[in-house]
Amino acid sequence: MKKIAVVTATRAEYGLLSPVIKELQKQENNEFKVDLIVTGTHLSDNYGRTIKEIDDRIEQCILISVKSDSEADISVNQAETLVKFTELFLEKRYNAIVLLGDRYEIFAIAIAAGNTRTPVFHLCGGDTTQGALDEWIRHSITKISYLHFVTNKESEKRVIQLGEDPERVFNYGSTSIDNIMHIADISKVKVLSSIGFKDCKYALCTYHPVTMEDEKIDDQIKELFKAIIHFPGIQFMITKSNADHGGARINEMLNKAEREIDNLSVFTSLGARRYLSLMKYAEFVLGNSSSGIIEAPAFHIPTVNVGDRQRGRLQSESIINCGTAAYEIVKAINEALSDKHKAICQRIVSPYGDGYAAEKIAKKIIEVVLNWKIDLKKKFYDF
Repeated sequence: MKKIAVVTATRAEYGLLSPVIKELQKQENNEFKVDLIVTGTHLSDNYGRTIKEIDDRIEQCILISVKSDSEADISVNQAETLVKFTELFLEKRYNAIVLLGDRYEIFAIAIAAGNTRTPVFHLCGGDTTQGALDEWIRHSITKISYLHFVTNKESEKRVIQLGEDPERVFNYGSTSIDNIMHIADISKVKVLSSIGFKDCKYALCTYHPVTMEDEKIDDQIKELFKAIIHFPGIQFMITKSNADHGGARINEMLNKAEREIDNLSVFTSLGARRYLSLMKYAEFVLGNSSSGIIEAPAFHIPTVNVGDRQRGRLQSESIINCGTAAYEIVKAINEALSDKHKAICQRIVSPYGDGYAAEKIAKKIIEVVLNWKIDLKKKFYDF
């Protein structure tokens, strides 16, 4: 029997992996089995213990530290992750593992796979995010990986430019578009009621640390709060930050601000279905999350993208980029609310696929695991 594993460490990455997991688990038989391994912030109370939001069959949970108060904490977390997943891969001897994205714990898991000669199938390589450590982590995982499932043409070119054979690079689009088509199905009234609100105007917001900058997080978040106060007629619904260095500080400031700012509500996690259903009816998306770059345009919703964290990603016209100062954010929000910009949003066609990425990815994974001879002695592909 051929056996693969899919690893998830955070709520955001699980939301993108879930359609693929479901497609893979549907195809299980006597020749092919899928293990879902849950780790990272999914198992942390401080980050909402989001394992409870996972509705796929879980094979194993691996507890790792998610403390992120300093750069040293990140390295300690990676070291623990590397050891634990090396032991797991030596024990299980998977035919391949499926990883998504660019987080530091996923990088450690990819190294563990490399050290144990376990093939890595990687989703979302080739993107660029110049404001975050994710940038070099993502490209490093690409070089460890054997198969590449990219989300757009530009990323496909970059992966090949990194020396990966075009025959192992597949542009099937982003599973986020699959989610928009299939799980963003809660009505506005019901989704607002589920978080304690009646019908209202609201914006959806996520703000993560910009890990390649020395600028103080406190200053950036205070400027964001100033901008929010400028729009008392709009409720700002903010999901907490991730476990990057500085994320815990952002969450601490959000908790304090929620008690002081009337039009600010903070949520540890909303779950993919509720989050996307809320996005569908939002006035705009605010912050520096990739969801504002990939998902929001597909809903024809304006995005106010703050700062440099997402700089370099393929963007649609619906996205308004601005600096981190309050007056810049306010100016961008006013533009997002204008009739002119809303008309632009309505004609957007997403560059991230047709909504059937998961089906294509799962089919290719099964084909490769069952029928290909995987040779990890990869040749560098030269143009």
